[in-house]
Amino acid sequence: MGTRGEKMQAEVLDVLRRHRGPMSAYEVLGQLRQDKLRLAPPTIYRALAALTERGRVHRLESLNAFMACRCDQHRHAAILAICDDCGSVEENLSPGLLDELSSIAGKSGFVPTRHVIEVHGQCADCGAAGARP
Repeated sequence: MGTRGEKMQAEVLDVLRRHRGPMSAYEVLGQLRQDKLRLAPPTIYRALAALTERGRVHRLESLNAFMACRCDQHRHAAILAICDDCGSVEENLSPGLLDELSSIAGKSGFVPTRHVIEVHGQCADCGAAGARP
């Protein structure tokens, strides 16, 4: 069946997939504690770290939150567009942009190990709602 850690990762990923927006580790813990009263925060953090490492979950640095990866190309870093009004997050890929960022950083001898690209603004739905008379 798999290890206890793999089972917890699957449960954490399921919670994140069912939720429409980003969730904090404590929100994930709250959902899982409905069935597992003795669950502790370090267990959730370990599962989230493993899922992030495997490209199954994104950590939204600016929100200190997590969301399930919605694309199938886990080898590429995502560009996350975060709506400051409704909290929705759109996941986009642009391998060319990431290559360019690595190249720019590399000119000084810097060697990037990961990319985190978050863009804050207003989604199309919220922008359209604000434009209505």
